[in-house]
Amino acid sequence: MEKGRMEAFSDGVIAIIITIMVLELKVPHGASFTELRPLIPVFLSYVLSFIYLGIYWNNHHHLIQAVRIVNGNVLWANLHLLFWLSLIPFVTGWMGENHFTSLPVAFYGIVLILSAIAYYILTRTLIACEGADSKLARAIGNDFKGKISVAIYAAAILLSFVNAWFACLLYVLVAVLWLIPDRRIEKVVSS
Repeated sequence: MEKGRMEAFSDGVIAIIITIMVLELKVPHGASFTELRPLIPVFLSYVLSFIYLGIYWNNHHHLIQAVRIVNGNVLWANLHLLFWLSLIPFVTGWMGENHFTSLPVAFYGIVLILSAIAYYILTRTLIACEGADSKLARAIGNDFKGKISVAIYAAAILLSFVNAWFACLLYVLVAVLWLIPDRRIEKVVSS
């Protein structure tokens, strides 16, 4: 199967997810700066989630550029990833509305860790489709960055019940790790 339809569908779903998230930002009823203060947690959670969705969109694009074809297993693995990403607006809103309290912050981490696992599954499914000696397999290697991200998410989920702000800092740390597109894939695709 050609990969273009899957990539276009994924782009559309991620765009819709971002649109849903921004629609959750409610306009204040007043026209002063004090009216904006209660919206700060909601806006901060939106910014973090927007960055995460941008990271997934960017890396998904690079991932698909590194392969020639997709099959039914890849389509299902991609839908699995999109399912977890589609829950980001819910946990983003919950976390922001509750000013980063423990349970919403933990659930935010659960969605992030399950999204990361789904991305790993998609990567492995693409490698299985392309072959163990494919460009993608060479580029991914042992995927240290992906594995360390899952470990940090797990630590953050546990820490959210001790200090939710520290857990959020760990979520920011993982986002910073992934902000630059995966250079491993860029190098292999360009060669």
